[in-house]
Amino acid sequence: MNKKLEGSKPIKLSSTRAWRTYIGGKLLEELLGEENPTDSHFPEEWIMSVVSARNKGREHVIDEGLSKVDRHDVELTLKSLIENDPEGFLGAAHVEEFGAKTGVLVKIIDAAERLTVQVHPDRIKARELFNSAYGKTEAWHILGGREIDGEPPYVYLGFKPGVTKEKWKQLFEKQDIQSMLDSMHKYYVEPGDTFLIEAGTPHAIGAGCLLVEIQEPTDFTIRIEKTTPQGFTLDDFMCHQGIGFEKMFECFTYANYTREETLNKWKITPTQIKETNGNKESELIGYNNIPYFKMDLLEVNNETKIEGNDIFYGLLVVSGNGCIVSDKDELSLTRGNQFFIPAKVSSVTLRNTGEESLKVMRLFGPQVI
Repeated sequence: MNKKLEGSKPIKLSSTRAWRTYIGGKLLEELLGEENPTDSHFPEEWIMSVVSARNKGREHVIDEGLSKVDRHDVELTLKSLIENDPEGFLGAAHVEEFGAKTGVLVKIIDAAERLTVQVHPDRIKARELFNSAYGKTEAWHILGGREIDGEPPYVYLGFKPGVTKEKWKQLFEKQDIQSMLDSMHKYYVEPGDTFLIEAGTPHAIGAGCLLVEIQEPTDFTIRIEKTTPQGFTLDDFMCHQGIGFEKMFECFTYANYTREETLNKWKITPTQIKETNGNKESELIGYNNIPYFKMDLLEVNNETKIEGNDIFYGLLVVSGNGCIVSDKDELSLTRGNQFFIPAKVSSVTLRNTGEESLKVMRLFGPQVI
């Protein structure tokens, strides 16, 4: 098979789950249409992924987290296809600026327990400590959720005034979890909420959240808790990611903001881009917020055409049924389906074939200057 032929049309990707230290996944499996959905240590779906998960003790699982083409006759990773034809898949301008890498990773996260308090390195610290060009700035878009032990979905984000590096290290040494949580702002969330989490900012996704996360393409997660809320003991590597306990505190930005300042800084208001014949396109987070990625929401009530403009992007169906048409090819799509659209695909048409609105997230890599 000539792999380059794959880049001439939309590529349906298969479901790619990744093991994590926390429990979840029931709502994710419902979204994906799986039978008998349950919570487990596989609470994340990785989308358009060319990145492997960093899980201590699971090194025997080769390329965990890499996206694969949805085919039964041969196993192909998205990473291998891109490496075989970078310009066809990513676009000449993107390759010239970023090389043969997408520069982005997307996940669906379903947390049945609060994630451990954590932080990610920015690009300067990632280069210094991990020899990586990418840090892990990310953004969350809340899809929905559930009550856990009577409490609605929530997130923790940012230090409250008064937190210093010295105080934060003391809380870690004591493993005073409640004081750690009390040092951050807690927000209850609703479907449609979007937050930007800049690298260096402490945070934790709370129990009950179902969200889409778009991020820089790394798995560098510094965890400040040594045991998860459900009692899973973390290996030291899963806390400091190999750089040691002392250096991991260099990954935090010790900026303090009030509750209102934090929301003003990192809660993003969506912007409607256009509305045509009952079809809407909204920008959930854009390059004016951060140049590392972009995320739109398409609401299709009949059909809408998307121009490619020599850029690649991903599509994630979050509700409804329909089809995606490109030239003479037509693929059905339903809730939970994911696609990679190569840069060489000049345009696609999304067509609603169901009774409810077809809602599709459009997921972009970094801004090309």
